[in-house]
Amino acid sequence: MSRASHWSFTQDDADAITRILLDFLQQTNSRSALLVDRSGQLVTTVGEQPQFDATAFATLAAADFSANDQLAKLIGETDFTTLFHQGERDSMYVADVARRLILVVLFDQRTTLGLVRLRLKAAVAELNQVFLRPPDSQPADFGASHLLAGAEDDIDRLFS
Repeated sequence: MSRASHWSFTQDDADAITRILLDFLQQTNSRSALLVDRSGQLVTTVGEQPQFDATAFATLAAADFSANDQLAKLIGETDFTTLFHQGERDSMYVADVARRLILVVLFDQRTTLGLVRLRLKAAVAELNQVFLRPPDSQPADFGASHLLAGAEDDIDRLFS
């Protein structure tokens, strides 16, 4: 059963999504972010353009996320909201967005997994606001103070 449903977003939403992802990439020094719907359709790519077929990658990323949802159910979890794949040079972090989309972040040794995880939580929260907002409402304010909300608690937990 697919969790994807029909949805759309405005140009303002698209601009907010791009800004959120660009801010995330800048804060973490990650290479690129791909937003993929649950059916495997590529929604957008921000940052460095991948040197591979992004459309095929989107399909495989959605299948990977779906397979991991099934693995989660087998061990008694509802689902896994994030996945991490580490390679020799490149890694990817995958996160659920609003139970409709998958955010795939590609990064290398210019950053750390800890920083990606820390900042991804805030970026996903902002993206959730965009996708879960009722169609008639105004865009949320995504100012710098919002980005840092909760960061101190996350940092404290990392070192405790």
